[in-house]
Amino acid sequence: MFQTFVLYALPFSFTLLVACALTSLVSALVLLLFRLRKTNEVLRHPYLKHQPWERYPLSIRAAILLDYFLRLAFPKSTFWIAGEANRLLPHIEPVDVPIGIKWPIIGLWAGCFIGTAAMLVMWALILLTMNS
Repeated sequence: MFQTFVLYALPFSFTLLVACALTSLVSALVLLLFRLRKTNEVLRHPYLKHQPWERYPLSIRAAILLDYFLRLAFPKSTFWIAGEANRLLPHIEPVDVPIGIKWPIIGLWAGCFIGTAAMLVMWALILLTMNS
């Protein structure tokens, strides 16, 4: 029974991992090459009032993009980092944000998170089948 499950789950988790990696890569390239300036103009993160985007280190740039994702994906959350993003960005109404701004941000971060989960499942299945 378990071998049958692994026979289907392992290729599925690998396929999902590859799909998420490609989605994240394409979304990041589109965002960083073509849509970053427009995204920052539309969403207006409060950190960008202090310094321009280019002067922040990579970790803070990623945090700003993560705040945009959390606000767009979980607009009513008050818990943990999604709640903090909603407190930082109350001026953003996710319904009013154009789809051309949304999809690269959602694709980038959703691909990262779902891909991480798929990778953990894949490695767990590999380790479980090695021991049996």
